[in-house]
Amino acid sequence: MAPHPALAVHGALARGVFAVVVLVSLAVLFAPASDVPSAPAGVDKLVHLGLFAALAASGRWAGVGVRVLVVLLLGYAAVSEVVQGLSALDRSMSAGDWVADAFGVLLGLALWELGARRSPARR
Repeated sequence: MAPHPALAVHGALARGVFAVVVLVSLAVLFAPASDVPSAPAGVDKLVHLGLFAALAASGRWAGVGVRVLVVLLLGYAAVSEVVQGLSALDRSMSAGDWVADAFGVLLGLALWELGARRSPARR
């Protein structure tokens, strides 16, 4: 059975989902400290991991090449940490958050590749 055309790689839906995930990441990463809910220790690392996994997987679905995506996402992660540490957001810069972002990128790419191997529509 062929997948629905809306689910095609590089399609409008894929690009739209990637755009929404980018917008969500901007809201999460650049919200002032007063807008960040309190959570148990370590939850922020899971948020970073999940956010960058979503960016990587949706970026691949939208057709962004692996190398370009990795460079852009790791750069975005680093810049976001610097902005958090040096701006009026009243948030702190964290190397641990960047590491969680990097692992999220790897996880998102791995999940995309696993899905691509299982789906003839993505090949």
